[in-house]
Amino acid sequence: MTNPTHKTALVLGATGLIGELLTHRLVDSPFYNNVKVLVRKSLSWQHPRLQEVQFDFDHPNGLLTQADDIFCCLGTTIKKAGSKEAFRQVDYHYPIDIARLSLANGARQFAIVTAMGANEDSSIFYNRVKGEVERDLTALNYPTLLIFRPSLLLGNRSENRLGERIASGAMRLFSPLIPAKYKGIKADKVAKSMLETMQQGLIGKHVFESDVLQEF
Repeated sequence: MTNPTHKTALVLGATGLIGELLTHRLVDSPFYNNVKVLVRKSLSWQHPRLQEVQFDFDHPNGLLTQADDIFCCLGTTIKKAGSKEAFRQVDYHYPIDIARLSLANGARQFAIVTAMGANEDSSIFYNRVKGEVERDLTALNYPTLLIFRPSLLLGNRSENRLGERIASGAMRLFSPLIPAKYKGIKADKVAKSMLETMQQGLIGKHVFESDVLQEF
């Protein structure tokens, strides 16, 4: 492995399905010598390049968000959050708050996982919130904004999501008949695409739909 650069990556949602896989990739990457994760509780593993930062997302401290590249994998469900308002807090307010603070602290690149179907005008609450966070991140004018819209995520979650398990099984069964954009996608493939795309020197806003992510 080549010597790492002197860059810092900041991960939001490091305990989630994509976030955990991405964090493992980041600490093994030659592109970063420091990987900060904002967490409410400690991770179950350690690494010399991994820096855990205990963080209050409801009262964010901007001094703790300093990094070069931001990777946002935050996400919940209305069932787990308990209400639409609580869901919006996690999936909209937290990413926007951290993005704004990080930009003010010198961050140049921001990558976020939203969802296939994200649309601020959608009649579906979930898709509408995802569209709204994309819209307002765009308004911050990051030098580089990377938006990833995967379809149904495939992988081993720590939590039980019955609907996703049923849908995942159906997708595997009918996979040959499903267009690439709508096929289930492995969470690690999304994590890999986030890391690799962040190193391409892209400028401006770029949206990656699920069929493109499948190519990784």
